[in-house]
Amino acid sequence: MPPTGTIFYNDVSDVNGGPKRGFPTCQSTGSALSELPLKMAEDSHEDTPEEGIALKRRVGLLSGVALIVGTMIGSGIFVSPKGVLLRSGSVGLSLVIWAGCGILSLLGALCYAELGTMITKSGAEYSYMMDAFGPLPAFLFSWVSVLVLKPSMLAIICLSLGKYVVEPFYIECVPEMLSVKLFAAFSIGVITYINCQSVKLATRIQNFFTTAKLLAIAIIVVGGSIKLVQGHTQHLATGFDGVSVSFSDIATAFYSGLWAYDGWNNLNYVTEELKNPYVNLPLAISIGIPVVTFCYILVNISYITVMSSAELLASEAVAVTWAGRVLGVLAFVMPISVALSSFGAGNGSCFTGGRLCYVAAREGHLVDILSYLHVRRHTPSPALIFNAILAICMIVPGDIGSLIDFFSFTAWLFYGMTFLALIVMRHTKPDLRRPYKVPIWIAYVVLVISVFLVVAPIVENPQIEYLYASSFVLSGLLVYIPFVHYKLHLNIMGNITIFFQLLLEVAPTKYVPD
Repeated sequence: MPPTGTIFYNDVSDVNGGPKRGFPTCQSTGSALSELPLKMAEDSHEDTPEEGIALKRRVGLLSGVALIVGTMIGSGIFVSPKGVLLRSGSVGLSLVIWAGCGILSLLGALCYAELGTMITKSGAEYSYMMDAFGPLPAFLFSWVSVLVLKPSMLAIICLSLGKYVVEPFYIECVPEMLSVKLFAAFSIGVITYINCQSVKLATRIQNFFTTAKLLAIAIIVVGGSIKLVQGHTQHLATGFDGVSVSFSDIATAFYSGLWAYDGWNNLNYVTEELKNPYVNLPLAISIGIPVVTFCYILVNISYITVMSSAELLASEAVAVTWAGRVLGVLAFVMPISVALSSFGAGNGSCFTGGRLCYVAAREGHLVDILSYLHVRRHTPSPALIFNAILAICMIVPGDIGSLIDFFSFTAWLFYGMTFLALIVMRHTKPDLRRPYKVPIWIAYVVLVISVFLVVAPIVENPQIEYLYASSFVLSGLLVYIPFVHYKLHLNIMGNITIFFQLLLEVAPTKYVPD
């Protein structure tokens, strides 16, 4: 028997059935640590297989729709209208872009529906690229997403939440950024705690806040409709005056709009926890995304009905400014509604971000402790906590606009690779079961659009941020080659894993196919 603290691979197979690769599992045998997961499971009256515990299927159709709608409708619709209008140059084109973003999100999500019902592992793009292209592209995606994309998304949402919560206390001046950042960090901590405690609690909270944000959307739509009936059409009548003809401006306008729509793929990150994924995944997508698109277009029409383009661009909190014009003494309702909406979006972002980190670690592409689940709650608490720490680091710069641009550029690079993976697997794996099959022309259309969104800003208006993003993606090779490909082990990781396994009460996991 190996001595206490020896580093070795456990018996957990990877999701493809082979031995686990990459970073080693660190357990202690011949000590209390080796008995810790079993003892805790006995205390909670749950069976824990020797080879590991697994995620439970607790997300139904309603919760799936709430996850999609709740993560899509967050802070984006209350922040991004400025970016779309500024870069498109006209009211008419901005509305076209909002509709186009909804259509593009739906087409992309339909492609993901085929992938998610064909490959029922959590992790979305990571799992699909792993099957289509192998470990290197999947690792590079996890490298960027785990360290930048998912934490920055949570940071952006919580910064927006902080801005709406803090602003009422600074009526005559601009809110102090320090106050916004402190509240954002506090929100990240609360959201992470909820997700670590219980999957059921997190989904119930998601359902509640989704209802709250739909109520806020309804208030804006009804208020704008009343103004339209009263004859306030002068701002809408400007149409396409001042429209931008720059490919770069149009692409970055789509970036701002697509940020508000981001979340259309979030249900694919939790496929292993979705009940009857072959039916509920396509159905939740087909319900959730059209609802969000319809809401967004009506909300923007309401904004433009009440405010001129100049007033909308000058507002730091568009929904609050709108409420001051329309709701009068009840204007306080809107900051509260937006705060609830942002909190719900943050909860959904945390829920899915932790799953990507967990799946990548389970494949051996991240340190092993991140693939462990809590022995009683069956939540990926190490991955969730790691995502929260990175998100708190992201709030330090506090520049939401630059975070959105960086996020959109790198995200659509990998979205395009995922659409390509669907096309490739139609040819390389034609015999795989496909409960849902999207028309292949849709995959080609969204692939071409993805290429445009990535290439157009670089060609027409190159900026140093795009070089930073590309360099960061390629820097993943410096980790992949020694630690994943050549399986270089650091002895200190054994003690670190043992420490956190005891501290967090977590155990190794296994993948249970549907």
